[in-house]
Amino acid sequence: MDMLMAIDLVIFDCDGVLMDSELIASEVELEIYSEFGFQSETKEFAARFAGLNSEDIKARIEEDLGYSLPDRVLGEARNKINERVMSEAPMVEGADLVLDQLDQARCICSNSPPERLKHALTRVGLYDRFRPYVFSAQDTDPPIFKPKPDLFLKTIETFEVSANQAIVIEDSIHGIQGAKAAGCRVVGFTGASHTYTGHADALIDAGAETVINRMQDLPGIVRAFSEWDGLV
Repeated sequence: MDMLMAIDLVIFDCDGVLMDSELIASEVELEIYSEFGFQSETKEFAARFAGLNSEDIKARIEEDLGYSLPDRVLGEARNKINERVMSEAPMVEGADLVLDQLDQARCICSNSPPERLKHALTRVGLYDRFRPYVFSAQDTDPPIFKPKPDLFLKTIETFEVSANQAIVIEDSIHGIQGAKAAGCRVVGFTGASHTYTGHADALIDAGAETVINRMQDLPGIVRAFSEWDGLV
């Protein structure tokens, strides 16, 4: 068995982990795509598309519809999502309190644009608790979105830790896949309002080592992971 590695870095996703924003994003996108005949319930939309970037969502909806949609829908969706998330999205319950209980370095890795992250997190009092370590997949040109592992790899390099010294907290299959591909330890989270029946099982199937639905359970998981290498 490999030597156990202490957990030195906790990497948080933002939407659906720190900010309860996935249902808001789904409402906006569903409103836009329903104009073209796409039908879904909001929670079903969130379950299918949470964690994907706008281009991939549009492409998959085009596959379902069988025809291409105008490029303008991307800009409309981004602008409306940014506006509503920055002004409306609440913090996930307990997200602020759990930071007081973690001794490890922390950061955020998100597919969301930097300006949305800054404004939304500032409004709920979380931005200053992470900056300058708020990493967006859109900081690069072109963006490198999850489920690609690049954002996580950049982060562990920045903090000069090995991948198995980092725990990633993710609510989406795509985020978990990216974190696993980077070699990080992964915890699934189902405590936001977009969670659905079978959510936890889907995250385990994607590679999460365990799943929590209360943010206050995270410190205990971090301690446990320092004593367990994930091997069975």
